Amino acid sequence: MSFTPVVPFGGYAGWTFLARSREAQKEAFVASARLKRDEAYFRERIGSISTAEDLVSDRRLLSVALGAFGLEADIDNRHFIRRVLEDGTLTPDALGHKLADKRYLEFSKAFGFGDYAMPRTKLSDFADAILASYETRSFEAAVGAQDDNMRLAMNAERELAGIAGRAISDDARWLHVMGSPPLREVFQTALGLPSAFARLDLDQQLGVFRERAERVLGDAEISQFTDPGKIGTLVRAFLLRAEVGAASSVYLARSAALTLLQSAGPRGTLLSRLV
Repeated sequence: MSFTPVVPFGGYAGWTFLARSREAQKEAFVASARLKRDEAYFRERIGSISTAEDLVSDRRLLSVALGAFGLEADIDNRHFIRRVLEDGTLTPDALGHKLADKRYLEFSKAFGFGDYAMPRTKLSDFADAILASYETRSFEAAVGAQDDNMRLAMNAERELAGIAGRAISDDARWLHVMGSPPLREVFQTALGLPSAFARLDLDQQLGVFRERAERVLGDAEISQFTDPGKIGTLVRAFLLRAEVGAASSVYLARSAALTLLQSAGPRGTLLSRLV
């Protein structure tokens, strides 16, 4: 029997409820029979996997591997995933470096098929690391099935502190954020940027992100998110703006429907006039 996370309402109020119950809910979710079966299978089989082809040929193993990086939607893209893994991460022309979504680079780096003579699947603690990530992301996906904004908020809360603490320039930190579709969506929504903003030149996007972050969050640097309170401020801005956006969409849809009905006039429905 599987456990379905409880998200009784959306928006920031729903996030507050989830924050209070998250640990208990995750514990119940991780204890579900399906998850335990998948984890047992992964532990039993992953040590025998020596190549990218071995991994992509076992759909059940691949499902866990991709799920650990939030890439489960690619389960049927076996050729693409094999190429990402075989190219590795050590050369600039590796596919993982060319892709805007840097989750693929992290995925390839974690398995090491293209980087080392012996892949990381042979390490004694490899299964533990992958399964810990798989449990976390699977729980987030289950929450997302109830409310996708909650999944995005949880991902941001988990990922941002790590990016903020990296020993790289802040521009590089911003590029990591911009290269992660889930994080980008959180920032664009929280900072009030339209989806068409992504069409701008990368340098222009970076400048706008910095300017808006300074205005909305009081700080233009990603390094601010080493402070959990700053992450909380971002998540709150994201959820409140997302809630307002959803309400506006419903209002516009209802207004459009009302306009269509009114355009039918007193002699009946619009459909009757068209036919």
